[in-house]
Amino acid sequence: MARAATVTPPTRLPTTGDRSGAVLARLQLMVTRKLDGLLQGDYAGLLPGPGSEAGESREYRPGDDVRRMDWPVTARTTMPHVRRTVADRELETWLAVDLSASLDFGTGRWLKRDVAVAAVAALAHLTVRGGNRIGAVVGAGATAGGPGTLLRLPARAGRKEAQGLLRAVAGTEVRPGRGDLGALVEMLNRPPRRRGVAVVISDFLSPPQQWGRPLRKLRVRHDVLAVEVVDPRELELPDVGVLPVVDPESGELHEVQTADPGLRRRYAEAAAAQRGAIAAELRAAGAAHLRLRTDRDWLLDMVRFVAAQRHARTRGTTR
Repeated sequence: MARAATVTPPTRLPTTGDRSGAVLARLQLMVTRKLDGLLQGDYAGLLPGPGSEAGESREYRPGDDVRRMDWPVTARTTMPHVRRTVADRELETWLAVDLSASLDFGTGRWLKRDVAVAAVAALAHLTVRGGNRIGAVVGAGATAGGPGTLLRLPARAGRKEAQGLLRAVAGTEVRPGRGDLGALVEMLNRPPRRRGVAVVISDFLSPPQQWGRPLRKLRVRHDVLAVEVVDPRELELPDVGVLPVVDPESGELHEVQTADPGLRRRYAEAAAAQRGAIAAELRAAGAAHLRLRTDRDWLLDMVRFVAAQRHARTRGTTR
């Protein structure tokens, strides 16, 4: 899908061209104050984690993980039951961060890349506050005939290590060309790791058939969260006359007559179908889905998501 050729967001988060320690420190301070102020409790992770300590049983509800079926209780009561587990307090969280060229676009308050980096900061804060380890794999586009940049950052515990991970992600240089999101997700599958939490941060504009299977494979062993970064111009076109647009991954340039209501309608319909296909593939993979937009308060949306996850846990559901 084409993007606007020139974008000058009024507010910027740290990116490749603006990633000083002071800017990253301000971002981390903002994340810390917001999350600690709105999320209380001794465990405030984005996902509960698979858990290993056995808890009480309860009746099965649609959407529960069938791997947690309590067969002895089910046999005694003749009603399907699942066994709840107490979430582990020491988890290993891995991030797959897509920083391909399509992320260097934004018409809202920030670029999509800015929101992706900010999501990493929030995830790192939520992970290390309980002494958990966090690591990442980062993809930065591909060149013709090459796989592009695939960076692996080992999982470590501690705030200083999390800050180093954030600096490495923010400092990753974007390369032209189409990224391979499937290959990036597959890096979380190899080598096999103990059960934990896997988070994929991307705009998911690569064909779903490219990344759907690796994501389903990842879900077999881990709890998976998909953070989808979206810009409003990827959903609908404004009526601004002739608009030059360029695809940052392929470099193709077109002039579009946005005054045509039929064109705007077809664009919106195609965009809705594309986002619907992405959401359907994520549901099929069993991944929790968080959408962050460049024209919204991404941190507030993340807080609401965390609160919803925690509320679901108190009701004994898995999602």
